[in-house]
Amino acid sequence: MTDEVCSAVTSALKSNPSHLRELNLSRNQINTGVNHLCDVLKDSHCKLERLKLSDCQMTDEVCSAVTSALKSNPSHLRELELSWNKLGDSGVKHLSDLLMNTQCKLEKLDLCRCSITEKQCLILTSALKSNPSHLRELDLTWNKLGDSGVKNLSDLLMNTQCKLEKLDLCRCSITEKQCLILTSALKSNPSHLRELNLSGIK
Repeated sequence: MTDEVCSAVTSALKSNPSHLRELNLSRNQINTGVNHLCDVLKDSHCKLERLKLSDCQMTDEVCSAVTSALKSNPSHLRELELSWNKLGDSGVKHLSDLLMNTQCKLEKLDLCRCSITEKQCLILTSALKSNPSHLRELDLTWNKLGDSGVKNLSDLLMNTQCKLEKLDLCRCSITEKQCLILTSALKSNPSHLRELNLSGIK
């Protein structure tokens, strides 16, 4: 879809948002239609459970607008896919606010190739630590965790409320030392994890 078509579709959704449960706009340009999409996401009648926006060529501003909109109506969303988009500092901040919200029941979060820096990863993993009980799948493939991100992620994994079943850290430039910290954390709370991808370790 072009920006114009996407804008028309999201505008139409605004008029009847209550029944939609899954929206997949992946690999479409949504920059022009983002205001309509945000209006849908913010609408209290919206009960969207799965939102997929992979590879939508979103700018930092668009990512920020979408994640900010999700903050205002967080209780129904279960899956969020933002892979192959650059979140930027403001997008990461709004997403972290969403993850910290006790009303947020997100179960699956895909942030593959989101150009997340170590500082941004620290913010995100800190947010996940504060509301750990619902998340089941986390994909941070091809992002830079850094020592601080790995430390917070390890704290999350050690939390007895953490029920994470699938963790993908492929190509995250994880060092041997960081891998030791992660695996030690998993040893302390091993009962839920079913899949772990650490391929591409330095």
